[in-house]
Amino acid sequence: MKSCTRNALFTGLGFLIGTVGLKAATSETAKKGYVHAMAQGMKAKSDYEGLVEQAKAEFDDMKAEAEYIAVSDKDVKKAEKAAK
Repeated sequence: MKSCTRNALFTGLGFLIGTVGLKAATSETAKKGYVHAMAQGMKAKSDYEGLVEQAKAEFDDMKAEAEYIAVSDKDVKKAEKAAK
């Protein structure tokens, strides 16, 4: 009987906690908290995207400069060969 009573008690307690938890999760205060959490997530996403775009721009600048140096080195070597 103890096992049956304990199971019934846990079932009732689980139902009660679930009901109270559902009420708490759908309350106005909780909804405001969810909205603020989502807003912070959106800000973080926006900041991250800006950081990634800036990094891409820096990479493109470095790549263009490296290509310019590589091309100018080839021109210098060609000029040296032509002079000989």
